[in-house]
Amino acid sequence: MLIRHRGLEPSIDPSAYVAPSATLVGDVRIAAGARILHGAVLTAEDGAVIVGADTVVMENALVRGRQGHPAEIGSAVLIGPHAHVNGSTVEDEAFIATGAALFPGSVIGAGAEVRIHGVVQVNTVVDPGAVVPIGWIAVGDPATILPPEKHEEIWAIQRELDFPGTVYGVDRDTSMRELMRRQSEYYGAHRDDAPVDGTA
Repeated sequence: MLIRHRGLEPSIDPSAYVAPSATLVGDVRIAAGARILHGAVLTAEDGAVIVGADTVVMENALVRGRQGHPAEIGSAVLIGPHAHVNGSTVEDEAFIATGAALFPGSVIGAGAEVRIHGVVQVNTVVDPGAVVPIGWIAVGDPATILPPEKHEEIWAIQRELDFPGTVYGVDRDTSMRELMRRQSEYYGAHRDDAPVDGTA
């Protein structure tokens, strides 16, 4: 389904394929030969989603563009099932495996791999050709890649990356009630969404 959001609607190259059960919302641009498979959601909240040529976004993946952090996916990239690509830049020929999570401001270099359930934290840069192993976490610029049991080492780097400011535009001391009030208002823009003619 194609949805108009904030006055913008998806643009799809005629040679691309978008499955009938995929959902594209707002300023989503799909290049030649790209394939968006069943259940995938590509949503341009107030930042574009750009998918390059011959890229495949597999079943039930989420790709989200946000203000200041568009989701820019290069050419010949695989975004695996249930992956979460949120305001990240993924360069050409990268491999993002099942269940991987990429956070706003992150950059995945050309030919890099984020394997099953790998995590790339906000404002983290994974070098071209690097590998984030299964379940490991990349954090920092340049990325330090650590296993999940190294929480204290991960946090020592992550706390300087400004997760609340990058993702939510608030400081670390903002209460959950205030954060969710703002998020509710932000996502309230979807009340004005409308299906693009012929796709309902």
